[in-house]
Amino acid sequence: MLIKMKIKLFIILLVFSSSVIYSQCNGRYVTQIFNSVSKTTVNYSDQIQYQDSYHEMDIYTPDGDTASNRPLIIYIHGGTYLGGSKTEIDCIDFCEYFAKKGYVTASVNYRLSSNQLNFVLLQEEQYLTVWNSVADVKAAVRYFRKNYFNGNNYRIDQNTIFIGGSSAGAVTAVHLAYINDVLDLPNTSSPNGTSIQTLVNNSGGLEGDVGNNGFSSKISGVISFSGAINTPNWIEVQEPPIVSVHGNADQTIDFNCAPGLGIPTVLDLCGSNEIHNQTNNIGLLNDLLVYDGGDHDWFQSGNADSRFVQALNFVSSFIYPLLPCNHTTNTSNINSSNFEKKIIQITNMLGQKNGCLGNITLFYYNDGTVEKKILIK
Repeated sequence: MLIKMKIKLFIILLVFSSSVIYSQCNGRYVTQIFNSVSKTTVNYSDQIQYQDSYHEMDIYTPDGDTASNRPLIIYIHGGTYLGGSKTEIDCIDFCEYFAKKGYVTASVNYRLSSNQLNFVLLQEEQYLTVWNSVADVKAAVRYFRKNYFNGNNYRIDQNTIFIGGSSAGAVTAVHLAYINDVLDLPNTSSPNGTSIQTLVNNSGGLEGDVGNNGFSSKISGVISFSGAINTPNWIEVQEPPIVSVHGNADQTIDFNCAPGLGIPTVLDLCGSNEIHNQTNNIGLLNDLLVYDGGDHDWFQSGNADSRFVQALNFVSSFIYPLLPCNHTTNTSNINSSNFEKKIIQITNMLGQKNGCLGNITLFYYNDGTVEKKILIK
C-alpha cells in the first residue's frame, strides 16, 4: 500500500510539475501562437573569400513577437553534399513551424563538393567536404553569438542554440556536435600523402576559417532527420542531447552502419540506431522515432508528408523541456561554473512519461545525464 501511495504521489507531482513548466514558458514553444513569420537573408561569414551564396542563410522570426532571449534552431539542408539549398521545402516548413511557436530559426547554405566523381571515389574528398560543412555551420552559430554581443537584433538566447538537418545536413549537425578534437579524425595519409588531420588543420582546424572568431560554436542539442556519424564512439558523456527520426529501411543512410549511399568507396556512416545505442550506453539524453519500413524520402516533401509533420511534433516535444524557461535556475553564461543540475524528464524503461512507472525509473537531467533508479518492493 505504501509503495502504491508513493507512486500515486509521484505521478501527481509530475503532473503538477508539467503545469508549472507550461506557465513558466507562458504558453510559448508548445503551440503555434503566431500566424506568420518574416524571413531575412544574410551572409554569415565576415571573411572576404566567403562572401558568396554558399554562406548565406535565411533567418525566420515570428511576426509581432516582442519577446527577447528566444531559443534558436539552425537547420541544415540535405543533398548528398552535391546539391540542395536553404530553400528546400523541408527547410522552409521546419523553420516556419518552429518560428510560429516563438523560436528564431535559420536555414543555412554551406559549401558543397564541386566534383561528384571525386566525392564518390575519394575518402579524402569526403572528409574535407563534410568538415567544410561543419566549419561553415559553426561560423553560422558564431554569427548569432557575435550579433548577440553587438545589439542582439534577432533577440536570441545565446545559451540556447540547437542545430539540426536532414540527410547530409543531419550528418553535418551530428559531426559538429560530437567531434571535439581534430585528433578524433584518422591520421592516415590521403592519396597525396597528407594526413586527414593535417588537411583539416590546414583548413582552419576545429573551428574552420569562415570567421566570426572569438565566439563560441557550442550548441545545446542536435536534431537529426535520417542522419549518421562515422564513428559512434565519438559521442561521449556530458555532450549535447540528440533527437532523431529515421526509417529503418533507409537505402541512402543506413539505419545501422554501412557505406554512405550504399557505395563501397564511400565512408561508413552509422545511422540513428547505432547513434542511439551509443547514447543509451553512456546515459546521454536522447530520443528516437523510427519509421518501420521507411526509406529516405519521408522528409523530402515537407508538410505534404504526414510523417514529416509527425517528426516536427516529436522534436518539439523533446526540446521543449530543455528550454531555460522550464528551469527554475537559468545560467547567464554557457560555460558558467554556477550551473545547477536539475531533472527535466522522468520516464519508465519504455520511455513512457505517464501511467505506472514500474520498478525502474529513469531521471533525465538538464546536463544531458540520465540516472536509473530501482524501486525495491
